[in-house]
Amino acid sequence: MANLQELTQQFIQQYGGEASDIAIFHAPGRVNLIGEHTDYNGGYVFPAALTFGTTLLIRKRSDNQLGLATTNFPASKQFSLESIHFDESDDWMNYPKGIVNELLQGGIVFKNGYDLLYHGEIPNGAGLSSSASIEVVTAYALQSLEGLPTDTVKIALLAQKSENEFNGVKCGIMDQFAVANGKKDHAILLMCDTLEYELVPFDSGSYKLVIGNTNKRRGLVDSAYNERRSQCEQAVQDLQDAFPNLTLLGQINLEQFNSAKHLIKDETVQKRAQHVVEEIDRVLQSIKALKANDLQQFGLLMNGSHDSLRDLYEVTGVELDAMVAAARLVPGVLGSRMTGAGFGGCTVSLVHEDSVEAFQEEVGRKYKEATGLTADFYVCTIGNGVERIV
Repeated sequence: MANLQELTQQFIQQYGGEASDIAIFHAPGRVNLIGEHTDYNGGYVFPAALTFGTTLLIRKRSDNQLGLATTNFPASKQFSLESIHFDESDDWMNYPKGIVNELLQGGIVFKNGYDLLYHGEIPNGAGLSSSASIEVVTAYALQSLEGLPTDTVKIALLAQKSENEFNGVKCGIMDQFAVANGKKDHAILLMCDTLEYELVPFDSGSYKLVIGNTNKRRGLVDSAYNERRSQCEQAVQDLQDAFPNLTLLGQINLEQFNSAKHLIKDETVQKRAQHVVEEIDRVLQSIKALKANDLQQFGLLMNGSHDSLRDLYEVTGVELDAMVAAARLVPGVLGSRMTGAGFGGCTVSLVHEDSVEAFQEEVGRKYKEATGLTADFYVCTIGNGVERIV
């Protein structure tokens, strides 16, 4: 957790005034343990909130201005609450602006302007949901201070809508949902189509979750992501000959898919659909394994997930594959896979606590040899979703 005293001093340097009327909120980053590219297909995902994320210091002001600043970059700006619009040159500020825009569109009349200072601990572009973390903490803080209800499921939907419509990123609901609704020592089994969810205890005993950052930047708004989405939509269309009411791949099980997959004429489209349906099945098997305390089986399912993302969905790339291959050679590793959208970003591995040091050393060395890039590692703990700290 960030040093709140230091951050308070930085806030006062930026905006002046007293420390006594500053409120402090925190929203985590997230890691998806298994269930990748299933969210926009209406299937199950299994994310968990991390203990590191975005800390927001916020204070009311007497006019209708919005002051935005961060400890991570020098740029800061002021906006009138009456003229909020997307501007590419505002970069990260478009995330909080998008939330304000959604609240205004929803008919909320702000009683105050606000000064906001963000402190992000999530590596930018790593695929651990820095944007969702900023969106959710902003929505939660503004609604709290305006005296409005803070329903975390509604906040997740608001944040997703803001990212989809204001920022033009066609993401699913998973990131915002995990960031808003996470719980310490639990992962979330979420059905993305209906938003039914279950908090599942994640007791990894002497095993640690280690996130490996490839430091290969990846853009979510890229063509490959949108291409995969349209391939899945094509698969649904083809399968409607057998299932006339089908609207999302997540609505059929593996047995049903196998009986009808011949209807998908395009081989690539069939591979994409196969990954999605099998991945949803893997998520459900994972829950069974965790409830039976079978971490070995959970690790094997993580491996199966990565291999499918590599071979059927083709979203891994050289860097992620190199890191996962190196991870699986370390004794004490039960499973390793890419997490997030792919094409760079992070891996997540289940590593015995006695092997964590060797893991970082060996995977780091082999990864650098294979790619020329230096990896970063985070031994992570599962934390709470968005909350007020002070």
